[in-house]
Amino acid sequence: MDVSARGRWRGKWALVTGASAGIGRELARQLAAGGVNLVLTARRNDRLAQLALDLTASYNVHAETFPADLARSDTPREIFRFTQSKNLPIEILVNNAGFGKYGEFFRADSQRLMEMLQVNVAAVVSLTHLYLPAMAERRSGYVLIVSSTAAYQAVPYIATYAATKAFELLFAEGVAAEMRSYGVNICCLCPGSTETDFHKVAGSPPRTSRRRETAEKVARTGLEALAAGRPVVISGRQNWANVEMQRLVPRRLVTRVAARLFAPPAQREPKTR
Repeated sequence: MDVSARGRWRGKWALVTGASAGIGRELARQLAAGGVNLVLTARRNDRLAQLALDLTASYNVHAETFPADLARSDTPREIFRFTQSKNLPIEILVNNAGFGKYGEFFRADSQRLMEMLQVNVAAVVSLTHLYLPAMAERRSGYVLIVSSTAAYQAVPYIATYAATKAFELLFAEGVAAEMRSYGVNICCLCPGSTETDFHKVAGSPPRTSRRRETAEKVARTGLEALAAGRPVVISGRQNWANVEMQRLVPRRLVTRVAARLFAPPAQREPKTR
């Protein structure tokens, strides 16, 4: 995070979802390094507790934890009530929690798909809607929504995940334009493949994630863009170039190429007579 952002946010409170690992953990660390106090939430209490201890010891900030599962529809309001009860004015909301699932859509577990929609879409909308009124009243606030370069195209075999990321991108862009006059910055961070547990959890094959950025690089890119008031940022020059090239190619062709890349091994093999 750049120097100007550190000075602007020092002593403020940030809420980070999905903070126990990956990009969320690194976002929390970089915010703490800039003197930002934290409310950390994720499903894994042991990791949250250890992260809070590490950050308070290393950066002399305050850190609260709230273990919660955003796959439950009432969780966003529970998080909001927690910060209200603690009298913690959230100046920076980081909607980072999310997950994907690799495989053919019609074979996917329907409950898991609904949970993905709840975490990646509904929870983002709910949390943003809960915290924006106070930001608008203060005429000061920041919302970072962690999306993906998958937001820019249909991606067979992670079709639902890509669709949720497209929603996040359009949602962030639209609300960012609404909130500008209130002094509230909203930024959508779109990383490509990143060195996290995402691909392992999603079950996607290694060939779909060859060039990976570090979580540290992605988090820094997102926070700098948020502080600068940018509504969207793509992390990595190669990722940016790939997205721009897609704009010049028919969508049907882009989807066909993605299908070949993401297809399970059995479907990639040529058919024999």
